[in-house]
Amino acid sequence: MRPTRPTATPTALAAAIATVLTTDALLHLFWSTGATWPAQDVTTLSYAVLGSDVPFTPPVLLPLATMLLTGSALVVARARLGRRHRLGRLLQAATLAVGCGTAVRGLAGVAWAFGVRAGLDDGAGDTFYWLNLALYTPLCLAMSLAAFHLAATDGSTKNETVTEEAPARVR
Repeated sequence: MRPTRPTATPTALAAAIATVLTTDALLHLFWSTGATWPAQDVTTLSYAVLGSDVPFTPPVLLPLATMLLTGSALVVARARLGRRHRLGRLLQAATLAVGCGTAVRGLAGVAWAFGVRAGLDDGAGDTFYWLNLALYTPLCLAMSLAAFHLAATDGSTKNETVTEEAPARVR
């Protein structure tokens, strides 16, 4: 008998994606209050997070946080309800949109890691480079793979059945 490789369940994939998106949304909500942690000021924060000088103001941050939380909720709903639910097509499209969005960001991060400076300010320094290389790009690529894998699953967690073959008896 060939050993089976454990695979992530739709719930685990959705939980991982939702954790990252929700954490990101909460950071953006926090920054919308005027706080700049972990940076000293807004410019330093902008350079560290985005690699360019962008305003960290509520009109910019609140819609982004809303989008992140909505994506998080829709991915979790896709995992819980599956494709066969009456909203299955919407949830499937949302999951694919999250996968595509994080894949685009991840691929841009790969390009930035290899020295393509498109969209980056020269004043950003090394902080963005290292955060992009160590955190942003790997997370985005992992989330895109998880979202695409989730979208490829057929059923919901309610319909999942775990089947195990009984070991053959040796006589």
